[in-house]
Amino acid sequence: EAAAFLDNVMGLELSADDLTALEDRTEGWIVGLQMAALSMQGRKDASAFIRAFHGSHRFILDYLLEEVLDRQNPDVQDFLQQTAVLDRMTASLCDAITGRQDSHAVLARIEQANLFLVPLDDGRRWYRYHHLFANLLRSRLERSQPNEVVILHQRASEWYEEQNLIVEAVMHAQAAHDVKRVAHLAGKNV
Repeated sequence: EAAAFLDNVMGLELSADDLTALEDRTEGWIVGLQMAALSMQGRKDASAFIRAFHGSHRFILDYLLEEVLDRQNPDVQDFLQQTAVLDRMTASLCDAITGRQDSHAVLARIEQANLFLVPLDDGRRWYRYHHLFANLLRSRLERSQPNEVVILHQRASEWYEEQNLIVEAVMHAQAAHDVKRVAHLAGKNV
């Protein structure tokens, strides 16, 4: 379907590798494919564009900021940005890093609103954001609140340690640049 859309509708002739890379980056999201196609029209090196295409790309950013994120109430915007530091999330982890007690309800509202939330299990306990949306949220958080990023990763590391998920705890400690915590976790779990 993506190949037909890009070739027939948008008039692009992409190699199989470029098509696969673009589908992976947009996760098949038709709006992402369309924006990428519009951006590629008239470019001589579509492959270079596809390699550089990600969530901070200007057209994706503009669309997501104007059409999605900025239309959310500030409470939801904060939740989205704060939880974007997580590769995957569950309500109790979101509560732990945000200091909230209603993450289960917020995740349900975000999913109902089709805000690029992808369930990772049939029980809808674990989620992740669409990769492009997550990149946008992280970029926005890093620009607006760089110190908050460190705190969120520290909280995530603590939650993962409490759950005995040491690999994830170490990853978040590293993201927080917390060398002492990384050493603590490594020493504790040798």
